[in-house]
Amino acid sequence: MITPEHVEDLLASDDERAVLVVVAGAAAVVPGTALDTDDYRGALQVVTRRDLRTQLGTDTPSRRELEEVAARLDSTVTRLGA
Repeated sequence: MITPEHVEDLLASDDERAVLVVVAGAAAVVPGTALDTDDYRGALQVVTRRDLRTQLGTDTPSRRELEEVAARLDSTVTRLGA
């Protein structure tokens, strides 16, 4: 569900408030302002761009770091049953 590409897209977002969400069983990176729209209302917010940058300590993680973060986030979402 959550791939390294999702993590990379979140970090590359121009929107400081961007969020990685899961809605209807699919992961997506959306602008922070989209959370109040009908398309994303009630979506599971996985991680914000700001929090992810803080966790990683960089805007340019290695491919391995992207894979590790994606696997960790995917595992957490799976355990939540989203």
